[in-house]
Amino acid sequence: MAAKASAVADQEPIDVLFALHPKFNLVDFAGPLEVLAYAQHDLKDPSTKAFEITLASGEPKVLSGQGVIVHSQISWKEAHERLSDFDVLVVLGGNVEPILTSKAEPLDLIAAFAEIQKADPSRERTLLSICTGSHFLAQQGLLAGLSATTHPDSLTRFEILCSQAATLNLDERTDVIEDARYVVNNLRFDLGDEDENPYIRRKSDARRPSNARKGSMSWKGSNTRRESIARRAAMRLGGLRVITSGGVAAGLDAALYLVSVMVSEESALEIARVMQLTWTKGIVVDGLDV
Repeated sequence: MAAKASAVADQEPIDVLFALHPKFNLVDFAGPLEVLAYAQHDLKDPSTKAFEITLASGEPKVLSGQGVIVHSQISWKEAHERLSDFDVLVVLGGNVEPILTSKAEPLDLIAAFAEIQKADPSRERTLLSICTGSHFLAQQGLLAGLSATTHPDSLTRFEILCSQAATLNLDERTDVIEDARYVVNNLRFDLGDEDENPYIRRKSDARRPSNARKGSMSWKGSNTRRESIARRAAMRLGGLRVITSGGVAAGLDAALYLVSVMVSEESALEIARVMQLTWTKGIVVDGLDV
């Protein structure tokens, strides 16, 4: 797959990489996968599939914590080689301590994804962690100066990891938020002057085309868009959107949020309807939730 300047041109699918480590939590994987697989740019046209999913792991078959084997599509090595192709990296929870102790994948993959964003801030990329997958982000120092959450039962361990990373790297501490379904940092549509920002939600939002992706290259055709690449580059991690979520059900809410900002709110609401799911909103730092 050739690298793209944007995943949005002509409503091309957004490329998503799921990182499957040994004994990952199966629902952390299956829930967001279900949400993204349903998403369409045009709700009336099944051919307008919004996301293209790729699974990466260390072996062709990876065992989940629930004893279910999932077949991966590419190895960690291939994932590193193709990392610049992906718009979204999804990191799962479950069995995190052995990974942290051995400093195994997907730790290096996560760090490399952030480095790619810092090297090329002109492109929209998102790092999404589900449940205790946020511990991997903390270990790699990617949550410094950001706000984040994790599974409520793992908050103490999470705070320790964040504190250790800040001390080691002489960096800012992480604002750990309790009782949040998900926390979003580096909001794409808070760029530009607030008075002219097309991403601040107001009544005039109804005039937007429903199939356009907020915060994406598809908005370049709009005369009202005032996005500053220089400002994005100055943001932490080169403007990498970082989303951390709570437990497995909260991962569904975070995935719906991702659909709402990368495809459309209509698509997210339709997915929630089909899944008979009540979408519980999370926290968006320095911006307004959708």
